[in-house]
Amino acid sequence: MIIGAIEAGGTKFVCGIGDETSTIFERITIPTTTPDETLEHVVKFFEGKNIERLGVGSFGPVDLDRDSGTYGSITSTPKPYWSDFNLIGELKKHFSVSVAFDTDVNAAALGESIWGAAKGLDSCLYITVGTGIGVGALTEGKLVHGLTHPEMGHIMVRRHPDDAYAGGCPYHGDCLEGLASGPAIEARWGKKAVELVDNPQVWEMEAYYLAQAIANYILILSPKKVILGGGVMNQKHLFPLIREQVVTILGGYVQHKQILEEIDTYIVPPGLGNNSGLVGALGLVR
Repeated sequence: MIIGAIEAGGTKFVCGIGDETSTIFERITIPTTTPDETLEHVVKFFEGKNIERLGVGSFGPVDLDRDSGTYGSITSTPKPYWSDFNLIGELKKHFSVSVAFDTDVNAAALGESIWGAAKGLDSCLYITVGTGIGVGALTEGKLVHGLTHPEMGHIMVRRHPDDAYAGGCPYHGDCLEGLASGPAIEARWGKKAVELVDNPQVWEMEAYYLAQAIANYILILSPKKVILGGGVMNQKHLFPLIREQVVTILGGYVQHKQILEEIDTYIVPPGLGNNSGLVGALGLVR
């Protein structure tokens, strides 16, 4: 089966042609500008490729309710020009194939559970830390949906005692995304994360916020694997800091060897590397 896959991100759209085995035959990266301009390039890429199905994982919030009049739309996003844009409706104008649709992080969680770091497990979390913070969740073999979909990047966390930064989320100020996303790091320290590698205070504070969130997710959802991706997590020295603080925060309450003895193999980078979202879009079709 020839499957079209789209990882629709706030910074870039990654489009690919693949199959149900996770093989990507061809891919392209398109900057996310206006909907019209971005979709023009997306449609052009897929034209003539004879795709039989299409999987789309999108930045959000998105409307996943098939009974809703706005199903397939990106809703209250702070991304300029994209609020209330019917992404799936626009794609269906050009491609008469069935479309599977979810959030980009849910797609990544699914991809990692089928082919990546959580292969063989029926639950996992995929957390992306980059331009924003998003979390996808798989529980008992199913992606988590409800009233809308998980928005775990916007939970409230305790402020670090040395942090004077007000927070950058336009909706919540100092929520997790407002304090720990890539733009928050840059706003707080005056430099991009990649320029701050040698400043231990930056990463101790970042780990402080991310570890709080992960401890909360563990207590609420009890995932069998926690996967951390996104641009900020390319700083590999963050992983041991986060693991250490998660264990400290949980304080021995969760009595499981994955937490107490095997944390290094429990909180991990993506097994699919930078392809989790795109390969996950193939998984949505499966």
